[in-house]
Amino acid sequence: MSYAPPIDEKQLVKDLQDPKTASAAFDMLMRTYGEQVYWQIRKMVFNHEDANDLLQNCFLKAWNNLHNFRGDAKLSTWLYKIAVNETINFLNKEKQRQGLSEDADDSFILNNIESDEYFDGDELQKQFQKAISTLPDKQRLVFNMRYFDEMKYEDMSEILGTSVGALKASYHHAVKKVTDYLESHS
Repeated sequence: MSYAPPIDEKQLVKDLQDPKTASAAFDMLMRTYGEQVYWQIRKMVFNHEDANDLLQNCFLKAWNNLHNFRGDAKLSTWLYKIAVNETINFLNKEKQRQGLSEDADDSFILNNIESDEYFDGDELQKQFQKAISTLPDKQRLVFNMRYFDEMKYEDMSEILGTSVGALKASYHHAVKKVTDYLESHS
C-alpha cells in the first residue's frame, strides 16, 4: 500500500475494496479529499458545524457504499457527488423544518453567515456570501465550483449530471444575480 503523490487512485480503490487494507486506505481517502469536500459543503451551508456533520455523513455513506464504486469516475468525483446530494438533502430538510417549500430560496442560511463565529471576512466578503446564498441550490453549486474551485465544466458535468452547455448558462445567470445583488446592496 504505497500512494505516491499524486495519489494512485487505482491502487487506492483496490485497497478500499480489500477487507485487509480497507481501513488504512479509507484513512488515506479521508486525509486526501477531506478538506476539499469540507469546503465544497461549507460553501453551500455557510456553517462550520453543519459542514462538519455533512462531511462525516458523506464519508460514512462512502464507507458503506465502497462495494458499489465501479471506478467509472474518479474517487474525488464520486465523493463530490455524495457531498452534493447530502448537502442538497440537508438544505431541503432545513427548508421543511422551517416551513418553506423546496422551491424557496435559501435566504434562511443568511443567519448562518451572520452567526458563524468562524467567518473571518470583512463586510464586503459578507455581502458577497449573502449574494451567493440567494442563488438556488444547483446554481450556487455551479457558481462555487467554477468561481472558487475553478473547476472545469467537464468535471462539473460529471459530478452534477448536467450538460456542459447548461452549466455554462447556469454560471452566467448566477454571476448576473450575484452582481445585481451586490449593486443593489452597496
